[in-house]
Amino acid sequence: MRSLLVAALLLAGCGKLEQVGRAPEFSGLEGTDQQYAMYSAALPADAGPDTASEASSLWAGGTDSLFGDRRAARRGDILTVVIEIDDSASISNTTGRSRNGAQSSGLPDLLGIPQRLDAELPQGASMATAYESKSSSTFKGAGSVSRKEKLTLRIAATVVEELPNGVLRVEGQQEVRVNFEMRELIVTGYVRPSDVSRQNEITYDKIAGARIAYGGRGQITDMQQPTYGQQVADIVMPF
Repeated sequence: MRSLLVAALLLAGCGKLEQVGRAPEFSGLEGTDQQYAMYSAALPADAGPDTASEASSLWAGGTDSLFGDRRAARRGDILTVVIEIDDSASISNTTGRSRNGAQSSGLPDLLGIPQRLDAELPQGASMATAYESKSSSTFKGAGSVSRKEKLTLRIAATVVEELPNGVLRVEGQQEVRVNFEMRELIVTGYVRPSDVSRQNEITYDKIAGARIAYGGRGQITDMQQPTYGQQVADIVMPF
């Protein structure tokens, strides 16, 4: 078991060793849903008749025309996703509880029985107070949460699928390499064509099931992460 763990750690580190002295490589777009949507034409729902008047008309309703709708509406179209997140939240809770209790019981006079028993009890003990108890409980709790996030980004996304109800599934990926650090931005979700603005843009709050990832990989990111051995130790060690 120990040898298998060591072998797994070595294999995991081999991928990092290949990047020594080299900048992070871009992720390929070949074989992705975006490429498939770009290069494959979707089958039309119906084939309408192409009359001679439509072919010879001076005015056309396509996206390339002056008066045509240039918003993304079909698979392979591109639109811009505007991400402007400025959220802040603050929660504070305080709880307090206090309770005191006292109870005593005895037999000061019952047909002379307590007096007779007192003679048999150790010195200082008396049946006048058979038992006496006191209790006290105090609890205090406090908790607070404070969060502030601000993110402003724009990314071009591709319509990769048209659902039967007319909703569009979009995916966008952007990579920027600066020296030896790669910054990545990924956006996926579902969009209603009517929510796309005239500028062919849509804000992130109108994307259903939005998945937004903004991070990076490279030398700086590696230094901010614990080593594989430390990550395994944090999971395995019970203390």
